[in-house]
Amino acid sequence: MTTEEFWNPEHIVEKFWNGLKEGKILARKCPECGAIEFPPHLACNSCGYIETEWTQMSGKAMLKSFVFTGVLNARLELEDRGLKYVCGEVEFEEGVSINAVILGINKKKGREIQDKLPLPVHPVFYDMGRYTTLFFELDEN
Repeated sequence: MTTEEFWNPEHIVEKFWNGLKEGKILARKCPECGAIEFPPHLACNSCGYIETEWTQMSGKAMLKSFVFTGVLNARLELEDRGLKYVCGEVEFEEGVSINAVILGINKKKGREIQDKLPLPVHPVFYDMGRYTTLFFELDEN
């Protein structure tokens, strides 16, 4: 990495959000240890190596656990749209785990699936108006 590249890093956040707009889940992969940084970071949080590289995630993932939202952690922009959702731990097949919104789960559905976890989910690139964000939905059985 040159000194100029170090002091003028690529706009990671912009590329990440543009990727979502294009239906791509972009992350950074460390060429030293193989760790994947999602959301993407310039440096590797596992080994500290500073020259990570772009990689596209497959989108294949499993819902490991979830919680229903309450007043203090409600996503008002989703509730205003009448969407049912939970917040859950999603693990990509690449090994990265994130906290994410899982759409289409109400209390009844939640009770039905609770003891069946982990369950496969797929990404949903949701247009929020000013930006596109990443949510997930359960795969159909």
